[in-house]
Amino acid sequence: MKQKPEDIAQLEKKINTLQKEKTLGAKAPHNQYTTAASLGLRIATELLSGIIIGGGIGWFLDDFLHTKPYLLVVFLLFGGAAGFLNVYRFTKQLEQQKQKE
Repeated sequence: MKQKPEDIAQLEKKINTLQKEKTLGAKAPHNQYTTAASLGLRIATELLSGIIIGGGIGWFLDDFLHTKPYLLVVFLLFGGAAGFLNVYRFTKQLEQQKQKE
């Protein structure tokens, strides 16, 4: 088996180094403001999605069963509780990650 010429081996090293730098540089810079903004957006999304989905289910069931507005109110409360539960799980997960670091 033939060995690679020295110039090709050096070229491969340079290519690998540049590829690593490119993938590292492609990530968004992390500072306290971007991290806080992303966390806030995630929490708001979790809360709103639970409320919207619960409200949608309640509205559909109210329309189907002709029980307006009782099921809407009940499922809005369930959706809000689900949203808070998701936020609680997310914050617990963040705490566990910080403790590992």
